[in-house]
Amino acid sequence: MKHSICAVPTRLSERLRRITQWGALLSLTLGAGGCILSQDIPDPALDVPTQYKYGAKSGEATPALDWWRGFRSPELTALMEEAQTVNLDIAAAVARMRQADALARQAGAALLPTLSGGGSETYSRTSGSSASGLSIGGREVVNFQASLSASYQLDFWGQNRDALQAAEETAVGNRFDRDVVALTTLTGVANAYFQVLASQDRLRTAQRNIASAQRILDAIKERRKAGTGTDLDTSQQESVLANQKAQVPTLRQTLDQNVNALAVLVSRPPESVRLVGGSLNAIVAPKVTAGMPSELLTQRPDIRRQEAQLASATANVGSARAQFFPSIQLTANGGYQSAALASLFQPHAAFFQLVGGLTQPIFDGGRIQANFDYNKARQDELLQTYRKTIVQAFTDVDNALYSIKQTTIKLRLQREVVAASRRAFELAEQQLRAGTTDIVTVLNTELTLFQAEDTLWQAQLAQLLAVVSLYQALGGGWEPKLEKPANAGW
Repeated sequence: MKHSICAVPTRLSERLRRITQWGALLSLTLGAGGCILSQDIPDPALDVPTQYKYGAKSGEATPALDWWRGFRSPELTALMEEAQTVNLDIAAAVARMRQADALARQAGAALLPTLSGGGSETYSRTSGSSASGLSIGGREVVNFQASLSASYQLDFWGQNRDALQAAEETAVGNRFDRDVVALTTLTGVANAYFQVLASQDRLRTAQRNIASAQRILDAIKERRKAGTGTDLDTSQQESVLANQKAQVPTLRQTLDQNVNALAVLVSRPPESVRLVGGSLNAIVAPKVTAGMPSELLTQRPDIRRQEAQLASATANVGSARAQFFPSIQLTANGGYQSAALASLFQPHAAFFQLVGGLTQPIFDGGRIQANFDYNKARQDELLQTYRKTIVQAFTDVDNALYSIKQTTIKLRLQREVVAASRRAFELAEQQLRAGTTDIVTVLNTELTLFQAEDTLWQAQLAQLLAVVSLYQALGGGWEPKLEKPANAGW
């Protein structure tokens, strides 16, 4: 009986459809029916405050994307831009993003059928011995085959879809992880740069103080020559001068360490970093509003990262649950087989095979249940971490706002202390040269001024670091809000 060549694909599709329908019906019967979908992300159930305790005044700007430009330092801006392109931690985070993307594509492959082709040539020879011991000629057989195989697992319970969703959410989380690393890097650059400026300011102040102490020492020696000074007065002032000189190596070490820290952040050896620096007096402390606490949930990259990780864990719970239900596997294999290569692709050499299989877990020693329990516990862990990250974010902003407030007050008061101390020291020095004051008064006003000036630079540095910490607490720069047109109908 002859068959039409076109009839083969028709029968193949009909049988494949029957196998699919049979598998789906049997799965519904055994598995109690219904498609298992992953749960929604659990509600963190947190009380989001309506405002911060130390919120900025209304009318101040939200953090700009290039927030570091608000300090008005061209050298800082150049370092920030360089760090974004060459920092090795950021580069590693980008590599982790590519890894996560590849894993997501790998997970998505399970939703598609697999297709493979093959070809073979088989040569065999039968034995020439018979049962009676007679020797007869052996038979040689050559067989050629070309085939195409396809396999597909029906994702009836959503196991593979949930696995794909988990991988995609992990990839999203890695993108926010890159933002976290970038923000940490940029705030590190700003902090190190301000430390460099503060060290330079303190060094210049120390040099001025050394000159002042030397000038007072010279005046005391003149008094001793005139018979109005003592060796004790000279020794006390020499101690003050030596103490000021002893502070210089520590300040130089701090300066060098912060320059080296900047070198690491811009991925350069310390020898190739040349900073102009300057003074903290040239830096402007920008004023920025913290916005509403609810806005922080969409601005902080670490919160978004934890949210994505929680979503991934939730999808993994759905995938683990689906393992309790039957899996349906469809397999098709077809091609051509012939003993003569010339007739390999003739219609009579065609063959095919269709298989529909169903596997229902019955006993596995609790492996599937343990995997499900693990994923549930992992989901709960990430939920608690997500909640803590949100609470910590609110705390970080409040701490930064309060720090800015207190350091601003401290800076204003310290400037008053320096002004008063400088005036007192100038008067004491004048009276010392006129011979109308004692050395104790000079020493007290001198030490008070030296300490007040050094504390002033530290107060200025603390204020700038507080501003940087606020930018970090807010998640860096914010996308500008689109203003709604006045005549818009939406």
